[in-house]
Amino acid sequence: MRLHSSFLVIATMAATGAVAAPFTYVNERFGTACTFPDDVFTERQPEPDNGDGQQWLSADGASLICSGILNIDDDTPKGFVAAEKASDDAGYKVTYSKTGKDWAVLSGLKDGKIFYERRLFGKDGIIRTVWVDYPPALKSKYDPLVGVIADSLKGP
Repeated sequence: MRLHSSFLVIATMAATGAVAAPFTYVNERFGTACTFPDDVFTERQPEPDNGDGQQWLSADGASLICSGILNIDDDTPKGFVAAEKASDDAGYKVTYSKTGKDWAVLSGLKDGKIFYERRLFGKDGIIRTVWVDYPPALKSKYDPLVGVIADSLKGP
């Protein structure tokens, strides 16, 4: 399955003009993995002390986070989406959501940027997440990438 996701990332990058091979990040603590074009997300940020994931920035203002958390509240995809839709945080609005048996997807606006988030709710008690955000002016560049990057999200 990972080869299929990598192929999709390569095909999408070729269609959008990016030519580098995709990079697959695997988090040691939770086994969270995601694949993305590392010629777009070039600035790897320091790993947090708790080792839960990693963030990358792009030169044009986008960011990508691949991480995991312990599901200590026994959260579910539907419960997560309902809570996020009900959020009254300033600058945060969910405009799209979808859930499956063990996953959830959200998209919307946060602090003036478009965001796309996918979460996998593992039977191992781990929630694995990929988050991508970018300025609205770059929608045509990032929209073709976010779904493919999100679909590459995996656990062990």
